[in-house]
Amino acid sequence: MRSHLLNDTTAESYRRSVTEGIERVAAKLATTTRPFTGITVDALSPRIDAIDLDKPLLDTTAVLDELEDVYLRDAVYFHHPRYLAHLNCPVVIPAVLGEAILSAVNSSLDTWDQSAGGTLIERKLIDWTTARIGLGPVADGVFTSGGTQSNLQALLLAREEAKADTTAELRVFASEVSHFSVKKSAKLLGLGPDAVVSIPVDQDKRMHTVALARELERCRREGLVPMAVVATAGTTDFGSIDPLPEIAELCEQYGTWMHVDAAYGCGLLASVKYRDRIDGIERADSVTVDYHKSFFQPVSSSAVLVRDASTLRHATYHAEYLNPRRMVQERIPNQVDKSLQTTRRFDALKLWMTLRVMGADGIGRLFDEVCDLAAEGWKLLAADPRFDVVVAPSLSTLVFRYIPASVTDPAEIDRANLYARKALFASGDAVVAGTKVQGRHYLKFTLLNPETTVEDMSVVLDLIAGHAEQYLGESLDRAS
Repeated sequence: MRSHLLNDTTAESYRRSVTEGIERVAAKLATTTRPFTGITVDALSPRIDAIDLDKPLLDTTAVLDELEDVYLRDAVYFHHPRYLAHLNCPVVIPAVLGEAILSAVNSSLDTWDQSAGGTLIERKLIDWTTARIGLGPVADGVFTSGGTQSNLQALLLAREEAKADTTAELRVFASEVSHFSVKKSAKLLGLGPDAVVSIPVDQDKRMHTVALARELERCRREGLVPMAVVATAGTTDFGSIDPLPEIAELCEQYGTWMHVDAAYGCGLLASVKYRDRIDGIERADSVTVDYHKSFFQPVSSSAVLVRDASTLRHATYHAEYLNPRRMVQERIPNQVDKSLQTTRRFDALKLWMTLRVMGADGIGRLFDEVCDLAAEGWKLLAADPRFDVVVAPSLSTLVFRYIPASVTDPAEIDRANLYARKALFASGDAVVAGTKVQGRHYLKFTLLNPETTVEDMSVVLDLIAGHAEQYLGESLDRAS
């Protein structure tokens, strides 16, 4: 079995195996005609259940043949232009190359003696990102597994910086359409069930700053401590961007930590055309970015950034076997001193490769393309009497609902939209997402593929309308 270890004697076997795997994936990418095959859980589960993991196939080609049957054939392919569902992006080739390199070398970014140059590359990218944000000369940060972890760490720092006698006094303010990880983080941090105060949004789905000011004042009046305001730069459902300059003013007035969840909107940091949409982000105390959303990176690639590097001490613990205190005096850079994770992949390499091959403008132009596409999609939906579209896009998301001319019952319209989404997914012709707006079911295009066209959106809208009408026709037949 030592023949399967990657080392100096197995380098050629590694080359052959990886090449064979890459050829399989490349063939799938070249020949995929739909984003999904439509396979069901009940159809796929028996294939995987039938595999005996205690009886290996002992042959790479045979394993790849099996993988074709249980995974590759029926995977959901984000690179297809009619995958329009979640915040999943097609990935750029330099990043995939970085993924192959980091997996093989297998550096761990917790300590210098496990990563060496990897540590410095990650730190360079953190400095690059904080400079793009404008956080100032003492900013810092660390790569994370994703936006949820970044938000958790940011709120941990905010909790530790808050001047409160007990956690029961602490309050976090976020818009009613903020990411669910805000409430999850509050619970993990030991805050009470009333700790997260939901702030209403305006007609553009942006945090209502008048309501925020009112809640901050109420918090102070009741002797509570406003621990943090979480502003969102790109909400999951609408791509809406909260009014960052106004929120920054309120945070300064009330001495409150300002966190900006820019997991989605961070692509604007590289934008050639739309950078001004996140003006005010430079005043944040902490920022979440997900490169694996709008920088076209493979999962995982994310970071949490802070204005003041010293606040990262709240995540620092020293262990003699890993990062003893003496290493600080010896100026040995250990990233575990900043991170909630210990063992951690060298995910920064993917972004490094991308910037070195494509440049920031190359990434930014791709993100600008999907923002432009969403603007065209808005016009398409607004002009189509079959659909109600909720809000003009700030980024690349469109939330809409099929409205049949012959039906007035909102519940029946809900069922028609739910059916249309499920039927579309089952057909494999396209994949769209769903959400609720004021209690009603809506559909969602999340546009992160520059290869998607207005024609693709038009075709998918026709498919949705067709499935919805089929449901309504069958429903009418059942009723009669």
